Amino acid sequence: MKRTFSLFSMLLAGHCSLALAVDYPYQTAEPQKNGWPLTAEERAYVVDKPEHERRPGRESNKHLPSMWPVCPSAGHWGGTSWLDTHAKLVDYVQTNKGPIDILLVGDSITQQWGSPLDKGVLNDAWKKHFAKYKTINIGIGGDKLQNVLWRLDHGGVAGLEPKLIVLMIGNNNMFFTPETGIVPAAKGVQMCVTNLREKFSMADVIVAKILPCHAPGIVFYEDIKKTNAALDPLKLDRDPKVHILDLTNDFLNVDGTIKKPLFTPDNIHLSLEGYGVYAERLKPLVETLATMP
Repeated sequence: MKRTFSLFSMLLAGHCSLALAVDYPYQTAEPQKNGWPLTAEERAYVVDKPEHERRPGRESNKHLPSMWPVCPSAGHWGGTSWLDTHAKLVDYVQTNKGPIDILLVGDSITQQWGSPLDKGVLNDAWKKHFAKYKTINIGIGGDKLQNVLWRLDHGGVAGLEPKLIVLMIGNNNMFFTPETGIVPAAKGVQMCVTNLREKFSMADVIVAKILPCHAPGIVFYEDIKKTNAALDPLKLDRDPKVHILDLTNDFLNVDGTIKKPLFTPDNIHLSLEGYGVYAERLKPLVETLATMP
């Protein structure tokens, strides 16, 4: 019987961390749908073809942008650089496989908590609040929803047994909302949760909504606001293992502008002070969920 995507069905799926395949709404021509290491055919597919040539529908000359955020796709920075970055994190995960307290999943906002891709240590805000927790960070700067889905299916979390997962993803999909629309971006977040809950049915998942950036009136800012709102009708937290964290008001002034001290000069990424605010909001959830037996 074909599995559905409902969070209720995932709760019934089992009680162990199995790397099962997720049923996606569209199957691309990708030769290796999951697993690591990659076959020679899959490696050629993700390295030789730019990401836009691997989008759902492209293999049959169809334009299906609503499928982009909800179907896995490897990233591509030119040559093998994105795949090499993923491979480095796979190696890092393999050296730390087994029980862990916290798994961090996302893009550059997550990576900058501190990553093996950078200095190899978690930043001061994380260490101040969460030093006692064994934490694995698999954030990659620039990743979109579909890139995270691909990484989860291709060795990105294999062998880990997290108690708690913190997911923040979707910012980079805002570049594509004029094509994909808002609701598919929100459903991409839902699909990431579905994937994580299927792989780690015993773990709790904190879904941090996309942080605001730039300024009111800018399309990017407004589309983040709309995407976060579109998450609400999906009711991800009907699953008692899923918890929504909305940080929007913590990072905005009353007039809707961003709190500049919490951001770096690009008005997107966080300063250490910004990570401190993020950590303070995470702390009550982490102290409850990461310490549960």
